[in-house]
Amino acid sequence: MAAMDSLFLLFLIPLIPLSLLAILALIVRPRPIKIPIKSRHVFVTGGSSGIGLALAQRAASEGARVSILARSAEKLEEAKKLIQLATGVEVATFSADVRDYDAVSKAIDESGPIDVLVVNQGVFVAKELVNHSPEDVKFTIDVNLVGSFNVIKAALPAMKARKDRGPASISLVSSQAGQVGIYGYAAYSATKFGLQGLAQALQQEVIADDVHVTLIFPPDTDTPGFEEEQKSRPEVTAIIAASSGSMKTEEVARKAMEGIKAGKFTVSCNFEGFLLSLATTGMSPQRSCWLAFLEVITAGPIRLVALFFQWDWYKAIEKWSKTKTK
Repeated sequence: MAAMDSLFLLFLIPLIPLSLLAILALIVRPRPIKIPIKSRHVFVTGGSSGIGLALAQRAASEGARVSILARSAEKLEEAKKLIQLATGVEVATFSADVRDYDAVSKAIDESGPIDVLVVNQGVFVAKELVNHSPEDVKFTIDVNLVGSFNVIKAALPAMKARKDRGPASISLVSSQAGQVGIYGYAAYSATKFGLQGLAQALQQEVIADDVHVTLIFPPDTDTPGFEEEQKSRPEVTAIIAASSGSMKTEEVARKAMEGIKAGKFTVSCNFEGFLLSLATTGMSPQRSCWLAFLEVITAGPIRLVALFFQWDWYKAIEKWSKTKTK
């Protein structure tokens, strides 16, 4: 009898995860998709520098027709020359402030129907909220969050109306600070968290039009903005940020483009970001039954890891606070 029970258990142990995997294969939505880049129109906001410039250059190198939008006409011209030098492709440039819906709408109309929209613009200042001016906070919200609504709203009608052009993509560049709140990033994190709610709701609204949403979570990235931010970020912010490390712009762009082409909803750029995605997945769509399986079975252990990270961060804050009061 004991031998029979052991054999039954040996049969049952693999049956449970296999059954879960089979169920997930039936229920994950939306379904897997491939987003072509070659010979398609890729429109990148914040495309004159940093991650946006690297994404525009990568798209051009893969045969896309590329348009970039930013505020500075001078920086756009420099970016245009850099991309042409690197790829031999001439990109279209549009100077507009994403806070100005009319200006954004005009630029997008002039650029023509968009197949792949990358909403990348962003500003951030690492500073405790008590030291932020109301103008700083409003500027951050207006560029990062309201600007994203403006860009998507301006591009969406033509994207929904396109005929026989294949699947389209809307990608929003968030941040690991849009997955977990970080000391000194109150205003910035609020806007980047907001992008997740926007992306989840938007995916439900546009899936019937074969438009697929991707949410990208880069860590600290070697961009001009990051270099400037390091000069004034609080000491505690630097200690916490060091736990995830930083990445080169080109590597982030490569990871992001791979995720866009694979139609992923969530794109992590490093291992720490992948763990964060598992810990914070919530109601995010998941196209892969394998990743959905991993999210389900690791929910408890990953939460434990997250608590250890939080413990480490709060210990750093306590230590810094004691030093400050001496």
